[in-house]
Amino acid sequence: MNFLRFPELEARGLPHFFSLRSEPALTSADLPTLLKQAGLPDNYVPAEQTHGAGVAVVGVADAGKVIPGVDALITWEKNLSLVIRVADCGPIWIHCRKTGGVALVHSGRKGTEAGVIPATIRKMKEELGADPKEMLAHLGPCIRPPHYGVDFASEIIRQLHREGVGQIVDSGLCTASDQTRFYSYHREKGRTGRHFAAVSIGGPRV
Repeated sequence: MNFLRFPELEARGLPHFFSLRSEPALTSADLPTLLKQAGLPDNYVPAEQTHGAGVAVVGVADAGKVIPGVDALITWEKNLSLVIRVADCGPIWIHCRKTGGVALVHSGRKGTEAGVIPATIRKMKEELGADPKEMLAHLGPCIRPPHYGVDFASEIIRQLHREGVGQIVDSGLCTASDQTRFYSYHREKGRTGRHFAAVSIGGPRV
């Protein structure tokens, strides 16, 4: 299976991936195989994704459960993969070097307006003592102008700066501009597949 990895996340030792377009499109049933091929733990937690600002801290005990009402997942536990799905919305990987914790955020236009990014950073600070200056935040492929009238990718980056995140990386990739690699809900009028994004602090699967 084809997927993207990003050097900035690899430099922090984070197992992660962003799955690319495939025929047939991947479904949740393919996740165990995809995680295994990418070297991530097959214990995984997905978010319901309501296009809001809900954030949940999860652990291995939550493996296999869809966490309701949230668009962002945080964990400090090993042997657990966080998973979201996107097809124009932005996946954001966040890692705190101070605590070792990770977050995975689904943020499109609505979620960005609702403030899911600052909500995630603040929850990492308040509940587990994370330091934004020690954080890396990486924005993956998402829809961007001129293919979409709202530049929520730029707003995501502005929000990360406002929260004091120490290292901010934008992949610059646009899902609507490369039909060979990406799905685009907007361009394909809703008739399209989904990408999966995942991250773990558990190390390679054994």
